[in-house]
Amino acid sequence: MGSALPLGDPAPADGALPHDVEVDSEVDFGVYLHVPFCRVRCGYCDFNTYTATELRGARQDAYADEVLREIALSREVLAARGPLRPARTVFFGGGTPTLLPPGDLAGMLDGVRDAFGLAEGAEVTVEANPDTLTDEVARTLADAGVTRFSVGMQSSVPHVLAALDRTHDPANIATAVAAARGAGLAVSLDLIYGAPGESLEDWRTSLETAIALAPDHISAYALIVEDGTKLERQIRRGEVPAPDDDLQADMYELADELLAAAGYGWYEVSNWSTTPDQRSRHNLSYWRGQDWWGYGPGAHSHVGGLRWWNVKHPAAYAQRLALGESPAAGRERPDAEARRLEVILLRSRIVDGVAVDEATVAGRRNVASLIADGLVDGASAVRGRIVLTRRGRLLADAVVRALTA
Repeated sequence: MGSALPLGDPAPADGALPHDVEVDSEVDFGVYLHVPFCRVRCGYCDFNTYTATELRGARQDAYADEVLREIALSREVLAARGPLRPARTVFFGGGTPTLLPPGDLAGMLDGVRDAFGLAEGAEVTVEANPDTLTDEVARTLADAGVTRFSVGMQSSVPHVLAALDRTHDPANIATAVAAARGAGLAVSLDLIYGAPGESLEDWRTSLETAIALAPDHISAYALIVEDGTKLERQIRRGEVPAPDDDLQADMYELADELLAAAGYGWYEVSNWSTTPDQRSRHNLSYWRGQDWWGYGPGAHSHVGGLRWWNVKHPAAYAQRLALGESPAAGRERPDAEARRLEVILLRSRIVDGVAVDEATVAGRRNVASLIADGLVDGASAVRGRIVLTRRGRLLADAVVRALTA
């Protein structure tokens, strides 16, 4: 069910933006569609997801129509502030979007298309569990306008999957990739490293398996122990070991070495692609601070510097929309200092880097020592950009602290 929502100001029932929020028609607009349903909850997961026993009357078969109501509301809100922008990216995340019938996902995408239009060449991604991505699902979604699948592989090693409470059959990873390819779609594979009991050789096996499937994009995330998860409780009780920071660093370096050797270039700390065109444009929109509307329970949005978030539970979400009200629970507008910190925090993670001028005065004085410590690329810094080295990617938080001192 995820972590608690942030604190913020109350959001109005009609969802209207404050009058002084400026919506820039030149800023890219993206759409996030949250599908909060899962068959089982993985022990490490802190996302806003619900199994069948936790829905409290909310219905999966009614969910697509509920999202369409929020899409209609968002169109009214944004149309009141100027010309509507076509969606340049659409991302179905979860949860497990492919637990819904593909026709429901297609219907939600049609709702976005009808409300805003899709920009030419729009990227449309669907996250998928390997067990649920079949030839029929892939073809139906390709016909609806989906361009890309992000497949939750996590690992190819059975005991590592078991430690993560992942229930999919490892053999279905190749089947899912083949289904996506057969429908003419791009493929990304998601991996997690540092699970309890996972060795460096286990991780090498997963990387080599992923590379052999020749996806267009690979994400590799270090396992993070989130408060309130099953994994956190297991570690607290001494049932499983906590992730080892040194081992995770070795795993990251191995990933970067093997992926680079296979022709994948890093473009964000945890993401690699075969070409710049295969980078996740939707995720880049987050790191670059562009605008997006997030639909669904617990989804977050950002337009013109204003952030807001929806009520968490699917039943509360459905109730608000049935009453003709916005599902937004709260909102905030970060001040200039908070925005500068966020720019450095997010843009320093990507290969384009962040401008040296974005750092504080003290932070700019720290750049020389960051170069000397091997954390920042010296040639890029001379050209006015902070770009992380591999060592810098491992110590990205330390770089951000130095730049914002």
